[in-house]
Amino acid sequence: MSIKKILVFGSSGFIGTYLIDQLLNQDYEVVASDITDIGQEYYANKQIPYLKIDITKKGEFEKLEKISYDAVIHLAAAQPANIAESQYDPRNYIDVNVVGTLNILEFCRTSQVKKIIYASSHRNTEGLWKANKAIREEDGRAIKYNGEYAMFSIAESCAQDCVTHYQAQYGLKGIIFRLPPVYGYGPHTEIFKDGKPIKTGFQLFIEKAIASQPLEVWGDSQVGRDIIYIKDVVSAFVIAIKSPDASGLYNITSGQYLTLRRQAELIAETFWGSSTVPEIVEFPEKSNGMDAFLYDNSKAKRELGWSPEYSFKEMLLDYKKEFDLKRYEYLVDKRKNMLELERK
Repeated sequence: MSIKKILVFGSSGFIGTYLIDQLLNQDYEVVASDITDIGQEYYANKQIPYLKIDITKKGEFEKLEKISYDAVIHLAAAQPANIAESQYDPRNYIDVNVVGTLNILEFCRTSQVKKIIYASSHRNTEGLWKANKAIREEDGRAIKYNGEYAMFSIAESCAQDCVTHYQAQYGLKGIIFRLPPVYGYGPHTEIFKDGKPIKTGFQLFIEKAIASQPLEVWGDSQVGRDIIYIKDVVSAFVIAIKSPDASGLYNITSGQYLTLRRQAELIAETFWGSSTVPEIVEFPEKSNGMDAFLYDNSKAKRELGWSPEYSFKEMLLDYKKEFDLKRYEYLVDKRKNMLELERK
């Protein structure tokens, strides 16, 4: 059997970095691409071809060799967590997430690529979110048309439809992964919230636990969400690459409703920095601003034969190992540099 050739757009991002590592472990031939120079040295050290490509510009795709890749992985996106208030432009979401996707699809069509796997956010189902009510793929979309995720969700919905169109019109096998928050070592230090840099609640919990300080749980401690570990996401991509029948939209989620209180308990248990008993203090009068959502992942289990392997506790233990190994430290540095530029 010949070695499968995989092209990854968005290779210098969180998912791309972990995914390419796994593809190499399974002897795939990989070409990495991103808009920045950040991943250049990292992938050069792994002897992986790296091409700097702006997917919004059709001419940039001339840098790619015209070969029939077995699969194209599309992870490139403009998203609110990476966009500062000073950089906000709604057209950016259209340019990157719609025009960029269209350019990738055209490359796939003209290069006779066999399949495309597109990673998409879960945000365009926001109107369906209810505590402990699992959303299925067939439930459709319900975009919230105000707030920082509005244009992002509009653009991603269009991108999903473009993938579906190219499958129907040209026979390109299209697979769309709907992803809730993806956790793992790398980007979960600080993000942009409403255009302003903030430290994530996940990171705050870990820092408090390491310092043996009380973890503060604000608002309703029983509000929960469906999250997924990066390595479970990566395993779904690998399975989809191999699957001859995978097609359409899949919820790649844990399928578990993890409450804020339980998150705090497990983080304290895992990271507590002394022999004292971990302490968690609830402040129900303070808003936590946390959204509640849950997804049904039974279609991915049934059609892909995929299931998440990591519980939240197992994720935290593996997160600690990754932190100690510092394998993906450049992702942390990338995040720090992005935030520092905005603060200047």
